[in-house]
Amino acid sequence: MGTVDFGPSAPDYATHRRGFPPSFFARLSALGLVPAGCRALDLGTGTGSLARGLAALGARAIGLDCSVAMLRGADGLPVVAAAAERVPLRHAAFDLVTAGQCWHWFDGPRAARECRRLLRPGGTLVVAHFDYLSRESEAAALTEELVLRHNPRWTMAGTDGRHGGWAPQLESAGFGPAGIFEYVEEVPYSQEAWRGRIRTCNGVLALRDAARIAEFDRELAALLRDRFGGADLSVPHRVFAVAAQRGGNTP
Repeated sequence: MGTVDFGPSAPDYATHRRGFPPSFFARLSALGLVPAGCRALDLGTGTGSLARGLAALGARAIGLDCSVAMLRGADGLPVVAAAAERVPLRHAAFDLVTAGQCWHWFDGPRAARECRRLLRPGGTLVVAHFDYLSRESEAAALTEELVLRHNPRWTMAGTDGRHGGWAPQLESAGFGPAGIFEYVEEVPYSQEAWRGRIRTCNGVLALRDAARIAEFDRELAALLRDRFGGADLSVPHRVFAVAAQRGGNTP
């Protein structure tokens, strides 16, 4: 997949991109994946929301991202600026590696092999997304129609939030059988917050030009106001996560 520079959206990302909900971290905890004191690495951490959630559960969490601009918003979290496929950290250093909202930007097979190298035997890799569901939300559907008018080449509209290709990639890299959990959760947004969320969308950031993004945002504001008045929005999102354990004693 082509690259998108998320750095210019770091303020919107930190303010409006909700990150994974508390229920996601509760599920990880219930599955025993984040014991207190565990060593955790969050790939594609961005401004660090997932890594901070792990730290709140007692993990010793580090965030990794290739965007220095995004890492500046990580609020004192220990961070490493690097690509997920080539991590400058030692073998078997972590009990848990996570990748939230980012696996599609990686070379999946290479990233999976690197995660296996980074995990101790018995450690776990969790790859997860938290995607809004435009098929189940009028506001999201109208928003995607507008994105496509501005960026007809965008290919990620209309997702159902399920990612069936992840588990085979992990298993091919030497992980054990992958387990999956998923559920849908409603997320409330003010119209301003939804616009901020959408300004971080890769389909909008691919416009690249600040003036074009501002024009899109003005049109989205008018669209939402005309259709919903001043009412807040409730947008369903799907949590979809794949967890796989690193077996064996070899790197």
